[in-house]
Amino acid sequence: MTFDGFDTQAIHAGQEADAETGAVAVPIYQTSTYAQDGVGGLRSGYEYSRTANPTRGALEECLAALESGIRGLAFASGMAAEDTLMRTIAGPGDHVIIPADAYGGTFRLFSTVLERWGVEWEAVPQSDTEAVRRAVRPETVAIWAETPTNPLLTITDIEALAGVARDGGALLVVDNTFASPYLQRPLTLGADVVVHSTTKYLGGHSDVVGGALVVSDPDLGHRLAFHQNTMGAIAGPFDAWLTLRGIKTLGVRMDRHCANAERVVDELGRHPGVTEVYYPGLPDHAGHGVAKRQMRAFGGMVSFRVRGGEDAALKVCDRARVFTLGESLGGVESLIEHPGRMTHASAAGSPLEVPADLVRLSVGIESADDLVADLTGALER
Repeated sequence: MTFDGFDTQAIHAGQEADAETGAVAVPIYQTSTYAQDGVGGLRSGYEYSRTANPTRGALEECLAALESGIRGLAFASGMAAEDTLMRTIAGPGDHVIIPADAYGGTFRLFSTVLERWGVEWEAVPQSDTEAVRRAVRPETVAIWAETPTNPLLTITDIEALAGVARDGGALLVVDNTFASPYLQRPLTLGADVVVHSTTKYLGGHSDVVGGALVVSDPDLGHRLAFHQNTMGAIAGPFDAWLTLRGIKTLGVRMDRHCANAERVVDELGRHPGVTEVYYPGLPDHAGHGVAKRQMRAFGGMVSFRVRGGEDAALKVCDRARVFTLGESLGGVESLIEHPGRMTHASAAGSPLEVPADLVRLSVGIESADDLVADLTGALER
């Protein structure tokens, strides 16, 4: 019997009770190799844990179910997933369109690694579907989207962009890290590949680094699995187990993240020390209508600009106490950071440079009253 409910899938997909012991939690198969019954005779279908591992396999099956995909693949980090994907689908002379406000690590991968390998890239505002269409060339192999983007929370119409990609003979890749599959399922809207930093909301507890790809095409999944094994940047069994444990509570955590973020946004919108708030749940956000259509709720990420410029923004980051100053996002604890000096420093001086007065919040699941009081105090001192 199969179940379609998200929370049921998060707890059970790929995670049946252990056949030998009845253990409810997936065991950590902390092994590098497996005994074989004769040369070429695989006792259990496993030979070497770079190629496949039962704990990682459980995570990959669960990820595929949550994203309504055919195949999931788990990696050592989100950047390892991105690199493996690009070296599978692109080569010298190929062209990729990325967001005009892409995550700094993605920008760095394209501008300092893939560019030297001969892959051409172009940054285009992906909230403008027609601008993306105009940027497509015969050499374009992929349109790379983030929605919401990091850190400006721009929204891309996934269904519309999927049409552009199909018309141009390209793949649509969607980084779904900010939304998580609980809030948004890009494959059901026409995307070809979903990318995750599982470090973030999927893991959810700031205690594991990982990445994932989920696809809807079996052939592409087979090619990616070949490169995953060949390049070797796989998730280890303990990391896979931690991520699985985090996924079990993803739905209830995301509900709280979203509710707390809405409280924070409401307070920031009224504060005289804030000049602009970026959050797709705001009715005046440029992508609000699209976000409302393709997302269950609007997420736990918030960015805002501070009156007084960069110095004032840095002071807010320094004064916060409940919000921990740190990079990353998606954990149960709230984080605050200055993108221009931290996560997006690699984009400084480029067309993707972020505003110097910008502060980014990953709103956690603490008491909303405490979060609001902490930010209010940090803004007023």
